[in-house]
Amino acid sequence: MTNDENWQEPGRPAPKAPDTEPHPASAAPPAQAEPFKWPSEQPFNNRAPFVPLPQQPYGQAPYGQNPYAQQAPQYPQPPYGQNPYQQPVLPQAGFGYAQPAWAPPPKPGLIPLRPLGFGTLLGAPFLTLKRNPKATFGSALLVQAITVVISLLVVGVITFFVISRITSAAPEDQDAIAAGGIVAILLGSIVPFLVGIAATVFLQGVIVNEAARATLGEKLTLGATWKATWPRLGQLLLWTLIAGAAVTVAVGLIGGVVVLLIALGDGFIAAGIILAILAGLAFVVLAVWLGIKLSIVPSVIVLERVGVFPAIGRSWRLTDGYFWRTLGVQYLIAFIVGTVSQVVVTPITFLYMIAVSVIDPTSSRAEDWIAPALLYVGLIIVTLLVASVTSVVQSAALAFIYIDLRMRKEGLDLELIRFVEAQQAGNGSVPDPYLVRAGGSAATGSPWA
Repeated sequence: MTNDENWQEPGRPAPKAPDTEPHPASAAPPAQAEPFKWPSEQPFNNRAPFVPLPQQPYGQAPYGQNPYAQQAPQYPQPPYGQNPYQQPVLPQAGFGYAQPAWAPPPKPGLIPLRPLGFGTLLGAPFLTLKRNPKATFGSALLVQAITVVISLLVVGVITFFVISRITSAAPEDQDAIAAGGIVAILLGSIVPFLVGIAATVFLQGVIVNEAARATLGEKLTLGATWKATWPRLGQLLLWTLIAGAAVTVAVGLIGGVVVLLIALGDGFIAAGIILAILAGLAFVVLAVWLGIKLSIVPSVIVLERVGVFPAIGRSWRLTDGYFWRTLGVQYLIAFIVGTVSQVVVTPITFLYMIAVSVIDPTSSRAEDWIAPALLYVGLIIVTLLVASVTSVVQSAALAFIYIDLRMRKEGLDLELIRFVEAQQAGNGSVPDPYLVRAGGSAATGSPWA
């Protein structure tokens, strides 16, 4: 039942309406009701005005929200079409710390600027030869050719002079002139020997400079490498002289003692033989140990611009703790290039020996000597090429061993990265990284400034 004033009980007459005058509007016929319309279908002016919700006091939750609920952190959504589970989505700042992605070390040149692995140390010297053949192989070939030409000229001129003296002398004087000629030839051979040592030392400095600059991504010309190495030639020769003198003195002392014991005879002969064997083994072990400990002295002299004795101390300290690694790299590279050299040179040498053996020594025909002469010239050329490649690879190996040791012990890789970034940005105020000491001070005298 509804609470309606116009309701009446069934069967009872309707009450009398009050005697009042009807309203003018009620006399009009009732208008037809309009159909229902959604608010979005109604005209804009007929819509109900927007009444904003009352503002909540500070510290309270918004209207209709649980005041004790905590809002979940909003994570960035992956782009459209990307698998959301392919990569982890890191939270925004305030909800966690994003770990930086790993990036490989920069590699502006031959090697990555980080401590080198064993395989990298083996491969980098061969890459040095491939990357800049004009400055590396060209220098080696030119130095080797100069050494051969000087040797042929000096020894050839002395030999020709001695032979001419012997043939023009009287028969009774020929023996004395021949003995003097042999001594003259031996003395004359010292000059090519010294020239060969100087050329080898200079070439080693050139290759060290090229390998060091190639690490930084620089590609130098042959003239630039020679110009940078020439001021260090004196220190390199002094180091070679000291090392050669030490070996000569050691061998002379051992040989002198052994000869003296054998000369005494009787029971001293056996003692001399035993001493020779034991001293020889000890000399080999000591020579290998000192050779490895001091193997990077030329690299220190060239790259750090220091004298011989500071370079000896630096080489001794840098190789401390890395003796076997340095030994393995040097001897493995020497074994590789030595094997390849024998494979290339041995067939030509064998053919030359066969060609000489089939010729009649008394033959005076020029045609019989054409093939041996051509084979001999080919043997010289192949030997020069192989020796050039061998010297480049072995010298570059010593340079990269030096760089790796400084990376491991002194953080040279950080200085190299800093120098490369500064050069790429056009900043020339950063010093040469190879002149920066472990304490952070930089030496002066860099030829690359």
